[in-house]
Amino acid sequence: MVEEHAGASRFGAARRDRRRAAVVTAASVVVQRRIEWPDTDASGHYHYSTAFRLAEAAEAVLHDRLGIIRETFGRTPRVRVSADFRSVLRFHDVVDVELRVAAVGRTSVTYAFAVRRDDVVAVEGEVATVLLERPEGATAPVPDVWRRLLLEAGPQRPETFA
Repeated sequence: MVEEHAGASRFGAARRDRRRAAVVTAASVVVQRRIEWPDTDASGHYHYSTAFRLAEAAEAVLHDRLGIIRETFGRTPRVRVSADFRSVLRFHDVVDVELRVAAVGRTSVTYAFAVRRDDVVAVEGEVATVLLERPEGATAPVPDVWRRLLLEAGPQRPETFA
């Protein structure tokens, strides 16, 4: 009886490991950028809008890596943005911008992002976009092939200076 129990336990563990291996992760990317002079305000710190520009840059790289940038460019306006600012960035700082797909709705995609300098989080936030039929057109459903890419493509090749 003890042997059967031990065998069942090993079998159960193997099945759990297979399930874990089959888990898919949403698309994500890390891009490296430098804080430029126009990104700063009169205090010498980065302006709050820089966080959203950096998130958009990462979104463009992600869409390029997924092969959908030609279809999405000009058709995915922001409908909601939010950010929590945690530390200061200054002119010429090199930052890593991590962007990942947080949710895909019927017509929208929500991204979570973090901007880090030396592994210290400077800002975390979310950006929600909506897909339009064409620029300035009505909303359109996210195509199934895009939905699969966005929800299952996992981490993409980073874009770094080195």
